[in-house]
Amino acid sequence: MIPSVDLRAQYHSIKAEIDDAVLRVLESTQFILGEEVAAFEREFAAFCRTEHAVAVNSGTSGLHLALLAAGVGPGDEVITVPFTFVATVAAVQYAGARAVLVDIDPRTYTMDPALVEAAITPRTKAIMPVHLYGQPADMDPILELARAKGLVVIEDAAQAHGAEYKGRRVGSMGDLAVFSFYPGKNLGAYGEGGAVVTNNPEHARRIRMQRNWGGERRYEHLVKGFNYRMDGIQGAILRVKLRHLEAWTEARRRHAGEYNRRFAGTVLSTPYARPDSRHVYHCYTVRVPRRDAVRAHLESCGIQTGVHYAIPAHMHPAYADLGYRQGDFPVAEAAASEVLSLPMFPELQEDQINTIVEALVSVPA
Repeated sequence: MIPSVDLRAQYHSIKAEIDDAVLRVLESTQFILGEEVAAFEREFAAFCRTEHAVAVNSGTSGLHLALLAAGVGPGDEVITVPFTFVATVAAVQYAGARAVLVDIDPRTYTMDPALVEAAITPRTKAIMPVHLYGQPADMDPILELARAKGLVVIEDAAQAHGAEYKGRRVGSMGDLAVFSFYPGKNLGAYGEGGAVVTNNPEHARRIRMQRNWGGERRYEHLVKGFNYRMDGIQGAILRVKLRHLEAWTEARRRHAGEYNRRFAGTVLSTPYARPDSRHVYHCYTVRVPRRDAVRAHLESCGIQTGVHYAIPAHMHPAYADLGYRQGDFPVAEAAASEVLSLPMFPELQEDQINTIVEALVSVPA
């Protein structure tokens, strides 16, 4: 079976470094936060070209704290997209606010900037574009509109570590940005993890307090907080993996280029990459009619695939309270019925790509 993501191959490629890092934490007994997490925060902030990074226990927790730092609360609205993992919408509800959705661009699958202004109301507090599949959203018009309207911009960068938009690193453009280190991400922990990055020292201070029960000193609680701390072992692992991330990203981009070359001239709709941006291919996602039948065929050929995402956020029963119905976001709904993510990981081999391409182009009519 060719896996959609091969975490075992990646671990074995850096096993000695990872094992040493984990043992270092075990010897230090700094299991929660600690120096390894603090060092990772400094290194990840530098990677993102921001002043601050605050490590937390998941990307979802990061979104929640970023929204709170931005002052989002009950009665407020946050504009985002329906074509995303549901954590984007859930975090808005955690903050007590309402997610207002706008449709996506049909090529990039990211927020359509032309639709945002019409969604703004007197209750709008923030705009939260999602950098989906490793591709940056079209940030300049979003940022320009936010500045004109006095709104906060929070980048959901959970899938876009190291992506760039017009020479600017994802995470460095909005007021705050959030990354996930779920194991399958381009930079993944060996468990859960996340981070919020920002250039605003007050935002960073607030998030540091709220991730750790609302205090700066033990047993002194200045604000209401949460247990959103990162484990020391995850910080140490992420420090190791961050050193390899650029090489892994370039491998992903080479694999995407090979897929594109091999699929050229076929009827397959391959991923669009903005020419002014650096796509980091968290997913290599194609569009195919009869998606479920195609997926079953690939499975029978020993090829694992993914679907990101089969159901837009507004169509999940859990989020019926958003007040939207099928047909409200036709671009997102059409994409959800056809997207298929092919195997994509740095260690992908040429013979594996050959097998995947041959199986896909030979799908029975």
